[in-house]
Amino acid sequence: MSPNTFPHPSPRSLRATAFLTVTASLVVVAAALALPAGQNSGGMAHMMGHMYMTTLRPPQPGDRQKADTVVAAAKTAMEPYKDYHRALADGYHIFLPNIPQPQYHFTNYANTRDAAQTFDPLKPGSLLYKKNADGGYTLVGAMYTDRVTATEDELNERIPLSIARWHQHVNFCKAPFGQGAAYFGPNAKFGLMGSINTREDCQAAGGVFIPHVFGWMVHVYPYETDPTKVWAIDDDDKGHDNMDHSAMPGMKMN
Repeated sequence: MSPNTFPHPSPRSLRATAFLTVTASLVVVAAALALPAGQNSGGMAHMMGHMYMTTLRPPQPGDRQKADTVVAAAKTAMEPYKDYHRALADGYHIFLPNIPQPQYHFTNYANTRDAAQTFDPLKPGSLLYKKNADGGYTLVGAMYTDRVTATEDELNERIPLSIARWHQHVNFCKAPFGQGAAYFGPNAKFGLMGSINTREDCQAAGGVFIPHVFGWMVHVYPYETDPTKVWAIDDDDKGHDNMDHSAMPGMKMN
């Protein structure tokens, strides 16, 4: 059979394959994050090479009012979903439900697709829950998203960058087949806790380099009474990214 007779995958199937590849890799990373304290400390330090945050801008007139409008909309959007069963019934899906996490993302993929084109604060891409001892979930926040190619000026139009810090997960090196153990531990090489954070080093190690894992994200916690925590990366700084971001504003992406 001539090579030209083989079917070529469609762009849609390629995107789907890439998404599944990243998701499968993130399962491994999430499992590593759930390891007992002391078993992943080295990997957590390496995470600094896998995070990009927007630079905090000087406040401009109207910024606070604009951000407060989004907070009010987020609270309105979240109100029906204090019962997590309603979220599941309305099309939100738990991301990595079987992996222990400090907080869980219930994601509405239709909302995230729409967010790539327009910003509607009444339609968050994800609802953020903490798991209860009884197996249920308590709603604590929401997450908005934008396409990976959005500029910081575009993000600023959605939610002012003097108030909120958008972030991306970047520089993901997928481990070669049979080297999954290298996602874990203080000497982790691959994934979002690995020491490898450049395309060159990833290729040299036989991995597959993924520049961006998903797109832009920003968390909001409307129920917080402390204004400094409303737009925190996490409401307790130990959740979604489980790390201190203070040293990483505007970190260069590869």
